[in-house]
Amino acid sequence: MGDTLEFNEIYQEAKGSWNDGRLRFGKQSVVYKSNKTGKVDSIQANELSVGQWRRVCLGHGIKLTTSSGHVYKYDGFKDTDFEKLSAFFKTNYKLELTEKDMCVKGWNWGTAKFAGPLLSFDVNDSPAFEVPLNSVSQCATGKNEVTLEFHQNDDAEVSLMEVRFYVPPNTGDDGSDPVEAFAQNILSKADVIQATGDAVCIFKELQCLTPRGRYDIRIYPSFLHLHGKTFDYKIPYTTVLRLFLLPHKDQRQMFFVISLDPPIKQGQTRYHFLILLFTKDEDISLTLNMSEDEVEKRYEGKLSKNMNGPLYEIVSRVMKALVNRKITVPGNFQGHSGSQCITCAYKASSGLLYPLERGFIYVHKPPVHLRFEEISCVNFARGTTTTRSFDFEIETKQKNQYTFSNIEREEYGKLFDFVNAKKLNIKNRGVKEGMKGAEGYSDSDEDTHDAYLERMKQEGKIREEADGSDESEGDSDESFNPGEEGDEVAEEYDSNASESESEGEDGESEDEGKKKKVEKKPKKVVKEKKERKPRKEKKVKDPGAPKRPMSGYMLWLNGNRERIKSENPGISVTEISKKAGEMWKLLGKERKEEWAKKAEEAKRQYEKAMKEYKATGGGASADIKEKKKKGGKVDAKKSGGEKERKRESVNESFKSKEFISSEESSSESDNRKGGKGGKGSKRKASNDDDEEEEEILSTPPSSGDESGSD
Repeated sequence: MGDTLEFNEIYQEAKGSWNDGRLRFGKQSVVYKSNKTGKVDSIQANELSVGQWRRVCLGHGIKLTTSSGHVYKYDGFKDTDFEKLSAFFKTNYKLELTEKDMCVKGWNWGTAKFAGPLLSFDVNDSPAFEVPLNSVSQCATGKNEVTLEFHQNDDAEVSLMEVRFYVPPNTGDDGSDPVEAFAQNILSKADVIQATGDAVCIFKELQCLTPRGRYDIRIYPSFLHLHGKTFDYKIPYTTVLRLFLLPHKDQRQMFFVISLDPPIKQGQTRYHFLILLFTKDEDISLTLNMSEDEVEKRYEGKLSKNMNGPLYEIVSRVMKALVNRKITVPGNFQGHSGSQCITCAYKASSGLLYPLERGFIYVHKPPVHLRFEEISCVNFARGTTTTRSFDFEIETKQKNQYTFSNIEREEYGKLFDFVNAKKLNIKNRGVKEGMKGAEGYSDSDEDTHDAYLERMKQEGKIREEADGSDESEGDSDESFNPGEEGDEVAEEYDSNASESESEGEDGESEDEGKKKKVEKKPKKVVKEKKERKPRKEKKVKDPGAPKRPMSGYMLWLNGNRERIKSENPGISVTEISKKAGEMWKLLGKERKEEWAKKAEEAKRQYEKAMKEYKATGGGASADIKEKKKKGGKVDAKKSGGEKERKRESVNESFKSKEFISSEESSSESDNRKGGKGGKGSKRKASNDDDEEEEEILSTPPSSGDESGSD
């Protein structure tokens, strides 16, 4: 047997929620590490006093009791693990792992036993259930009744709110109240914070970023009390996971971050981090509310009765001594500007990302702490709005994704080297290593290759060559002026050009206006329209032709589709394809070759069937249909073009009936100056449709002036 035993996916109950982790039995200690929080519980081997093997809801579990009275329970073992663990306990811990059966009768009448931090409800000397007293938030008494209320955990799907115990009246002669005695036993071990006694020290008006505001922080031996104008928070030191001391990028301020689990609550808001902000030049003189002997005895030289120095140092020193946790500071990372953090944005807020020796922490809204152990991979992505920045994406093993955006591209090299040195999985390593040089993140935008920009430049050059002008930007803006629409029309049709120019220039002669107009507007060059390539006609599918053969993968999918549906009830069509692709990848080489041979056989049969089909005249009908379809389109185009030309010729000389009648009547009245001309004009206007059409076609186009001359 080896020196250690390791088990994965072992569960520990924490306030009604099961947290998975890894459990390792060694010769010197038993160590459990939570996958969710990274918190480590270590039990020395010489402290173990009792070991029990029990059947629980998640299979089998172990209950370990130490000589100091602490109880640790771990579930998720298999039935076959008992023999290994029992032999390991005898060999290394000199302890027998005993089997203990739970009572499953469902009786609600039994005996309550207080064993360390547990309240055990036994029926016939077998435990029916156990209540961890550190989960109790309140204890209330009534007549022959005790009510326990519990801390709520947001991670638990179902939460136990309260339990009531009926305590029978005492029949003894000692005169004590059994209800009060029961309640006192619970309160002595319960996690009920009572601010009794004096505080060790008080820090006045400290600036807090989360929860926001200024708070007086009172330090008690077992908990931290935040007293603000609106809210009060009491934080037990047992809920503190980690302490961070982080320098601000401006080098004038310091962040002190306290990580909490479970978080403090205010309504529906949860604060997993307590963030304090200090200025470096703020000093304090602090005197602890204890004697020097008590300070020396309790804190073993970590604190002294009188302390002087910067405020952030004194606060962090006191918290380290009382919480008994190490303070995490940034490691060797240095950004482009020499600071130990990177300016970025997470969600809608801007903040600072600190690469640490064992993880990343982002402050401050919302604060995020990611350990390297829970990171699956990282990704460097191009910024969505500009090439001057990039995004840093982190994906955890629980499939959660965190995107830190708007990071200056000068930080890319430093951050990439840091991630690479920590041996994190980089999703797009090949792409980014190429970008690391001058090509991807160089000092200027011109060095960055942008295919879209290059295409736009090429199109601009083609337009300039076609226009044949080297005008400046200001001249091109002047070419469009809504006030000079008449000039544009006159120049295009070459009629009344002198009049339009004289109207556009106030107080100038016609010649000067013409010269200026020529200088401003060069002759327009009409572009020759490029002939478009004719579209490829779609082939007409022959319904009688043999069907094309399927690939080996498609043959396999059709043969296994029903099996995938039966194994995954309720799966969608897209999920079937995804699942099939994963199964095909895992399929062995020999199995794939079998399906490939089937696909080749199907292909040979298809080719044979196709030859026979063509030999019997198959496919000819489809070709004839296609030719007819093409011919019909051409004829339609031709007939449409002839109609268009006829319509244009008519429109060039078309005039309305009113215009014709008024013009002819006026001209005849001038020439004849008699009543006969008027009658003649009326007769012409009232002729039938054929004579009217001949009159319209014979009328010459008017130039627009009264005389009719150019």
